[in-house]
Amino acid sequence: MEILAKGIALAGCGIGAGLALIAGIGPGIGEGNAVAKALEAIGRQPECKGDVTSTMILGCAIAETTGIYGFVTGMLLIFVAPGMFLNRLG
Repeated sequence: MEILAKGIALAGCGIGAGLALIAGIGPGIGEGNAVAKALEAIGRQPECKGDVTSTMILGCAIAETTGIYGFVTGMLLIFVAPGMFLNRLG
């Protein structure tokens, strides 16, 4: 029974890590759309390049935090959580 519990704990960590790392897809798509729209705005009004660029960089930095949180969560589930679960199971 103990071996089954360890296997379930490790499988849960692996599945959770995979799902957490999927969180990197959203920021990639969002940042790509933001850059595309910023380039479109600069193409229409070149004189507003500085304002559009600074706002776009700030938005991309905020959007990137979502991907970083997912990455950190995935790394914790891969390297830290299995040891904690296996120590509790005995």
